[in-house]
Amino acid sequence: MRIARALPLAVLALAGCPKQEAPAGPQPILFGHVGSMTGNEATFGDSTDKGIRLAVDEQNKRGGVKGRPLAVKTLDDQGKPEEAAVAATRLLTEDKATVLLGEVASSRSLAMAPIADLDKVPMVSPSSTNPRVTKDGAVTRPYVFRVCFIDPFQGTVMAKYARDTMKVSKVAILRDVGNDYSVGLADYFAAKFKELGGTIVADQSYKAGDQDFKAQLTAIKGKHPEAIYVPGYYTEVALIARQTRELGMQQPLMGGDGWDSSKLYEIAKGALDGSAFSNHYSHENPSPVIQDFVKAYQARYGSVPDGLAAAGYDAARIAIDAIQRAPEVSGPAIRDALAATKGFQGVTGVITIDADHNAVKPAVVLKIQDNAAHYATTINP
Repeated sequence: MRIARALPLAVLALAGCPKQEAPAGPQPILFGHVGSMTGNEATFGDSTDKGIRLAVDEQNKRGGVKGRPLAVKTLDDQGKPEEAAVAATRLLTEDKATVLLGEVASSRSLAMAPIADLDKVPMVSPSSTNPRVTKDGAVTRPYVFRVCFIDPFQGTVMAKYARDTMKVSKVAILRDVGNDYSVGLADYFAAKFKELGGTIVADQSYKAGDQDFKAQLTAIKGKHPEAIYVPGYYTEVALIARQTRELGMQQPLMGGDGWDSSKLYEIAKGALDGSAFSNHYSHENPSPVIQDFVKAYQARYGSVPDGLAAAGYDAARIAIDAIQRAPEVSGPAIRDALAATKGFQGVTGVITIDADHNAVKPAVVLKIQDNAAHYATTINP
């Protein structure tokens, strides 16, 4: 009973005291990141998020932007386009993010892009390469940008590498028909490879989540290609490589930046040796810009950054640079500054944003030996 009487008295005593509040600091500028933090492509989201957070923390140590600190909020889309749309909506409407960063996968960026345009909030994709991400038909999406090359260029890179370096003339394609990235990249590769005098001897398909590819590979084997182009994501690519070797096929595989994950090598178990893929950067590049990034990333996370981490880092830095140059912190002002980006020195190359909001920049080709990727060459636009 005594306790029951004492509680109201305590509440009244507190109510009678003047309220003490910490002085309010500047409102943080929020970067909303949508990524596949779980699911079949979880390493994509994890690497990108680490790159973004490293860039933001470095800028905060310099004093932030326009006297305000930066903050990052990341929402997991589980590798699903519909969840990417929900996450983007929440970040813009509830959290009032100033900039939207993401996604890695083109299908998920395509789900987010209309939301960014509708809310007039700039969106920067680190590594979605399908042309439709920044362009809706003939119209450039006003608020959507990317810091990576696009599939027509990436397809050209590997077609040239196949003809000029690998010296192959007959290639088979194995594409993920449910993936905008894979379908587009396969089409661009095929068109350029044929233009360069090569022949596509087979074009087979699968869907993400498949485990058995032997029917498609047996059909390909009968066409006797010299190499197989597999522009998919790392989980299926690694399984495809193992099953290719199980069928006695020794042809090298080729692919795109969707291969870039440490999980690729864990699952492939050496089956990809001799294969090659296009990517955003190589940690082996001796450039001081790249080596400074690699050292900072290793010091913080204890691992070597992959291409997705580098692209996430550049996406955040491009957004930071645009906010610094913008006359005010508003969607239209930051959008205009992003569109005016020229000669920005990124980790993944010197970046200029073109009229379609794409990054004009080089690509690298990495060759796999001893179950690890090594720098092979750089191909410029």
